[in-house]
Amino acid sequence: MLLRFVAVALLVMASSFVRAQQALTDRLSASGETTLIQCAPGASHTFQKSTTAESAWLDLRQNAPANSKTQTAPNWVEAVTMVPAQQTDGTAKAIFRIRVAKPVGDYSVLFFRLFFDDKADARPELIAWDELGSQVLHSGALGSGLGLASSDSVVIPMHGISTIDVEVPGNGKTVRGAYLDWMTSSEVVHPLNADRREIIPEPFSSTAPLHAPDQDLEQFGTVTATLAAETISIGPDVQEAADFQFGMEAQPLLALLTFEVASPRIDSPPEIYANGHALGPVTLALPDLADPAYRGEMESMVKQIFAIRKFN
Repeated sequence: MLLRFVAVALLVMASSFVRAQQALTDRLSASGETTLIQCAPGASHTFQKSTTAESAWLDLRQNAPANSKTQTAPNWVEAVTMVPAQQTDGTAKAIFRIRVAKPVGDYSVLFFRLFFDDKADARPELIAWDELGSQVLHSGALGSGLGLASSDSVVIPMHGISTIDVEVPGNGKTVRGAYLDWMTSSEVVHPLNADRREIIPEPFSSTAPLHAPDQDLEQFGTVTATLAAETISIGPDVQEAADFQFGMEAQPLLALLTFEVASPRIDSPPEIYANGHALGPVTLALPDLADPAYRGEMESMVKQIFAIRKFN
């Protein structure tokens, strides 16, 4: 299993921590009506308009019409279409076009979270356009190319923007969906000498993103140190593990290791070894079950029973 994590170490003089470390032409019908939106040749999605301004979940999977299910979209989502793969900068790219309108209220910033298979040769990009067809924002390639199911978020100032393109190399089948929500602002106060954390919460997140300091920090007997700020791939064997070696002037009383993992298996969490001794599996802090990143899968228990019988 490939995992991605960024780790930070927090060591205490008498105790120690290890901490760690982120398509437009078909219009939808009026409220209460249903419109069929083409998402690919031979594939379609049905969106039913909602009467209230709320967050939007757009299923961008290319399903056959027989497997298409009715979805709801708030009235500020005007249209969703897919442009089949075409040459862009010498590369065939599929484009999902999402046309949005500013809802009633004081909203000017849009949170856009894209769900996709993070392949190195199919990293998606977000491009925002105004009504005149001028490019206003270009996110650059999203993801890290780890080959895992993942998601990435972009905060978009919506001044003059009416269209958001999700551009991805290939046929677009690596893109699964998008979560959109309008953002509001508020005044935030924090202690002057406290470490600043991310103040923009990730929807459905169980914890705030961790911060990896560039330099080791010492405060009131604790030492915070970054183990790795880059993305690391690890496998199921000890030979494929991430190995960190560092010396300490004195043995700490307590050590805590915290890291972020991309697409973990909840039935097989990573395990930690210290000085060659197994400390057991880590405790996973999982996001809210409402997170669209969760994917339901079914496996036949009959095969498992056969496997057990054969083993016995």
